[in-house]
Amino acid sequence: MADQQAQDPIFQIQRVYLKDLSLEQPNSPAILLEQEQPTVDIQLGVDAQPVADGIFEITVSATVQTKIQDKTVFLVEAKQAGIFEIRHLPEDQMGAILGIACPQIVYPYLRGNVADVIQRGGFPPVHLAEINFQAMYEQQQAQAAGQAAPTLTQ
Repeated sequence: MADQQAQDPIFQIQRVYLKDLSLEQPNSPAILLEQEQPTVDIQLGVDAQPVADGIFEITVSATVQTKIQDKTVFLVEAKQAGIFEIRHLPEDQMGAILGIACPQIVYPYLRGNVADVIQRGGFPPVHLAEINFQAMYEQQQAQAAGQAAPTLTQ
């Protein structure tokens, strides 16, 4: 009975924290007087790093840049991270856990922090859209398989 308990899967959140956050307004105050609507560009990323045996840091990053023509109104770069204990899971499930389940837990914190810092910068908050991390993960896997395939046939 004790052996079975020792091998039960473990998935625990140890901590969620704001790892990095910056707000730049390089063209303020002049750009704030512009009447034109800015364009918004949002880039997202996910990174998973082992920290110790069975302990992983998952980082979800966002870059939000708004411009009027070629001038930046504001630029926000944020990284929200979580430390997770993950043990006794089948190896073929680890990629999905690290690429889907963990980012889904961390992302709402990132969304809130990005909206908050933009609002504190004097702008209407930009709310990052909900992300389908499963679709994002599957797309990354397909791209990796597509990039690997040509090297296998040569």
